[in-house]
Amino acid sequence: MSDYILQQAFNALSVGGEYALLALGLAIVFSVMNLVNFAHGDMITVGGYAMFLLLMFGVRDPLLVLPFGVLMTVAAALLLERIAFKPVRNASPTTGMLTAFGASIVIQNIALIFGGSRPKAVPTADWIASSISLGSVQIPIVQVLETGVTIAAIIGLVALLRYTTVGLAMRAAAKDVPTVRLMGIKADRVILTAFAISGFLAGLAGIFILARRGAVDPFMGFAPVLKAFVAAVLGGFGSLPGAVVGGFALGIAEVTLQVVLPQEIAGFRDAIVFFLIGVVLVFRPQGILGERPDFGEKS
Repeated sequence: MSDYILQQAFNALSVGGEYALLALGLAIVFSVMNLVNFAHGDMITVGGYAMFLLLMFGVRDPLLVLPFGVLMTVAAALLLERIAFKPVRNASPTTGMLTAFGASIVIQNIALIFGGSRPKAVPTADWIASSISLGSVQIPIVQVLETGVTIAAIIGLVALLRYTTVGLAMRAAAKDVPTVRLMGIKADRVILTAFAISGFLAGLAGIFILARRGAVDPFMGFAPVLKAFVAAVLGGFGSLPGAVVGGFALGIAEVTLQVVLPQEIAGFRDAIVFFLIGVVLVFRPQGILGERPDFGEKS
């Protein structure tokens, strides 16, 4: 029984790590631009098809294929900011959100036109698909890597925000962009950096999503980014620590319910998870680590 619990604990951490990476990408763009980027999940799709194309050209070395996928994800995020979001940067948040939905639909349709609707196989390295033994427990290497990479990415992001000039500028922009401009800091550079980091985090998450799925399709990023958005709201939207906490909380809740629910109602896992999150937000609408906004007296 203890071995089973340990195995499910690793599973929960890896799933939570995936959500945390994506939620961080959403939160860092929102904190700087006040933009909910629903096209964030489609960056995973771009990275997946980039890796598929490299494999089609005969490149099989994971040390080349995986970094290429992440690099293309970052490039797609930067291109999306230039083409779609920069023109509406000073518009209302609703305009930005609708632009994100439009960009997502465009990317999905481009993938449908050139790649077709059928999933394309993206095989991973044999060592990623293998397992390691902890006593009598078999832990898939992909779960260990996902947890470790998530922790490393969080530590690296904290170091970037605290100890680098661009990180300090991003923290300042999250509070007051006009003041940042008055201090001589180029807001354009800060926003591009935020999108680059967001794309990098999406690329990392995409590697592990592909390792589980083994194939890429035009809509593979939709469900993960929806879960990541829920995780970011649960943790406190715009709060980077909240995104991490929300991601791991959502992953742990999903795996726990999958284990404890009877088989007859296990299919309602997501509905139960969202209901529980709704209950949490009723009592704490700002999220776990979010700050409650002051709207004055309401009567």
